[in-house]
Amino acid sequence: MLLNDYLRAAFGCKVYKISLSARVTCPNRDGTLGTGGCIFCSEGGSGEFAACAQLGISEQIAQAKARVVAKAGPDAKYIAYFQSYTNTYGDPKYLERIFREAMEPEEIVALSVGTRPDCLPEEILDMLERLSRIKPVWVELGLQTIHERSAKYIRRGYELPVYDDAVQKLHARGIHVITHLILGLPGESHEDMKKSLEHVVNVGSNGVKLQLLHVLKGTDLAEEYDAGKVPVMEFEEYIDLLCELVPLIPHEMVIHRLTGDGDKKLLIAPLWSADKKRVLNKVNQRVLPLVHFVD
Repeated sequence: MLLNDYLRAAFGCKVYKISLSARVTCPNRDGTLGTGGCIFCSEGGSGEFAACAQLGISEQIAQAKARVVAKAGPDAKYIAYFQSYTNTYGDPKYLERIFREAMEPEEIVALSVGTRPDCLPEEILDMLERLSRIKPVWVELGLQTIHERSAKYIRRGYELPVYDDAVQKLHARGIHVITHLILGLPGESHEDMKKSLEHVVNVGSNGVKLQLLHVLKGTDLAEEYDAGKVPVMEFEEYIDLLCELVPLIPHEMVIHRLTGDGDKKLLIAPLWSADKKRVLNKVNQRVLPLVHFVD
């Protein structure tokens, strides 16, 4: 099921995601696990499209809404999305306060929290469960791959059972899980990527984001790319891969993303991914007919 269809069924209208900043860091940056972050992660912690982090949450929401109001209209509904860095890595009281502030406006219909599976201690899980009694709460987990060699290469910093355990604990508390997978990691075959998706399906993730590997300026991946160590997918290969993967996704799993946008100011490769209209046209033509829609 496509995200837009799921949101219309759940909330009765088109719903827009707005990116907010919790002003947190990541154990892969503060020295707990490492200092450089994952090899592909930008300086902004993959939150380049978030509202200004120096603003309070209410001001961030207003700024983010202003960016989309022309197409969204005055009566639009929104998901408050905390995307950059690791948004359960911090003081639980502080996090609960800002999450509650983000959920308070009537037009905010759900909270989505991007994080790592190894940053979900019991007190954070308790807090997320409390919030889920107010409005729907989604937790987005950056798995990227199930293959240990790739996980080590990207410096993910945790093993696969940590992800499996996190999904189980979140489900036990009634919280939806969205899993991020990166397609095109160096050395991974189409079969490897299929196995990653199959694992995510089997573990019971409620949703999935399929993200093309982007090489962004200022990342360690960019240095690897410049050294000729990182091949990137060509356009038709990526579309062919999606045509292989999408039929594996059951209709009850929500497809949140099939491509992904890299910040054009930072994007090094693949440059074809910046032509969003071309990509979406091809996805609509070849990939969407393969989606398992709910009858």
